[in-house]
Amino acid sequence: MHRRIPPKLFFGWNPLRAISFVLLLTFLSACASPTQTPPQFPTFILVTQDPNSSPTPTPFQPSALGDTPVPSFTPETVMPATFTFTPAPTFTFTPPPATQQPSANTSVPQPSTPSRTNYILYATLDFDARTVNVDETIRYYNNTGVVLSDVVLSVQPNQYGSAFVLNSVTQDSSALTSFSLNGQRLTLTLPQALQPNAATTFTLNFKLNLPAKGAGIFGYDFNQINLVDWYPFVVPYSGGWTLHDPMPFGEHLVYDSSDIELNIKSGADVIFAASAPAEQNGEWTRYRLYGARTFTVSASDEFLVSESAVGSVAIRSYYFDGYKAAGESILYSAVQAVSIYSAKFGEYPYQSLAIVQVDIHDGQEYDGLVFLASDFYGQYGGGAKNNLTTIGVHEIAHQWWFGSVGSDQALEPWLDEAMSAYSERLFYEYNYPRYGDWWWQFRVDYFGPSGYVDTPIYNWGSQRAYVNAVYLNGAHFIEDLRVRMGDDNFFRFLKDYASKYARGHVTGYDFFATVRANTNADVSDLIAEYFSQSY
Repeated sequence: MHRRIPPKLFFGWNPLRAISFVLLLTFLSACASPTQTPPQFPTFILVTQDPNSSPTPTPFQPSALGDTPVPSFTPETVMPATFTFTPAPTFTFTPPPATQQPSANTSVPQPSTPSRTNYILYATLDFDARTVNVDETIRYYNNTGVVLSDVVLSVQPNQYGSAFVLNSVTQDSSALTSFSLNGQRLTLTLPQALQPNAATTFTLNFKLNLPAKGAGIFGYDFNQINLVDWYPFVVPYSGGWTLHDPMPFGEHLVYDSSDIELNIKSGADVIFAASAPAEQNGEWTRYRLYGARTFTVSASDEFLVSESAVGSVAIRSYYFDGYKAAGESILYSAVQAVSIYSAKFGEYPYQSLAIVQVDIHDGQEYDGLVFLASDFYGQYGGGAKNNLTTIGVHEIAHQWWFGSVGSDQALEPWLDEAMSAYSERLFYEYNYPRYGDWWWQFRVDYFGPSGYVDTPIYNWGSQRAYVNAVYLNGAHFIEDLRVRMGDDNFFRFLKDYASKYARGHVTGYDFFATVRANTNADVSDLIAEYFSQSY
């Protein structure tokens, strides 16, 4: 069953405009796996659907081959389970009065890890004018081990013309006059050096003049506003500040894990899809997210919402009029994905999950929220053999392999992409085992995966070559690794890896150190076959 948001929140709309058919993603690896003990799943609500389907075109598949036949399988039956909803925990943070904008000494939420950077944002969205006015407070802890004379923040909106207007910056209640903003990089020169293990508080006041959304996600569309990587955040420090150059494909940002509180209000009757559950805070709607890389919001006055849950994790699907079947289908798949991934990787890292329809070419992950292309919804013909499902569960896997276990997305993209690609294979293995051969052909082998798995995003001349190596050949590598280790060792490795590096950063060396801690098998030949360097 599912429950919809009360009808008073819904507004009619004109159907979504047609969007480009070129899609962009990837995914997973080879061979049938050894027999395994079925996992114990958390209880969950089911949304009824027919799992039999006809496939939709694969991303990057030539249009002439869009109707390439795939094997026909008898659908697997997923048995319903009993569900009891547990409310999210109550937090003790007391905000400023609802009518007051935060000042330089605004308190920050008490983090579970005291030295984690904290962000508090008060954002006023003018949906019709497409502007956002923001007061941001950052409590930064110097965990670098070195004395800092400056602090570097990523400001992604500044790459969109006049989208970002910085009005003021203060440090510990005093105006900070020595700073520079160049492209995506905001450098704050500190009047007094920040010692190791010391902390300081920055406050910023800025305005976003939202741009029209292009091929990406940030900005406005005719019925939707998306705030992604929208506020300045302190980038990681490792022998220097880590802020890579952007590329036309692949992600370039690296994030520390942080605690984030967003208070947002809008004069319009809009529905917010966000990275965390909503709480009323006077005239504001408050969201709190702990141990996350970034906080994301999508706003529309035309969203329809269906929801379900896995244990205490609320799962909501946000879609538009005319796409109900697809919107409820991806909700059903999300319940299945969170269930199997929680069983195989470890506890879901956040309180909620939002799946949001958007006018883009593919899918994109953020903490507690994923975007999926409207084309996937429009192509949906029922069941689980389609892009909506495969890419949807890929992005959901990133809640573990990106959100919880962080890595350098530019220099070692395989650490999150290959893992999320292979997670798709696990989704089908445990929910639709007879779709395995279809999945390998539809998502992976059709494209002839090749290339070194560990290549940075900057070393490729095309997205096709990048995807074939990092995602698809990466999935083949993980399948071969699983076979070499054996299922017991492999799944113990996954849980060990996810637990040991939760809310941290990993490298390829960490990955293989954890592999070797969970098996005596020699994997050196696999490394030589799939990787450009030794680990």
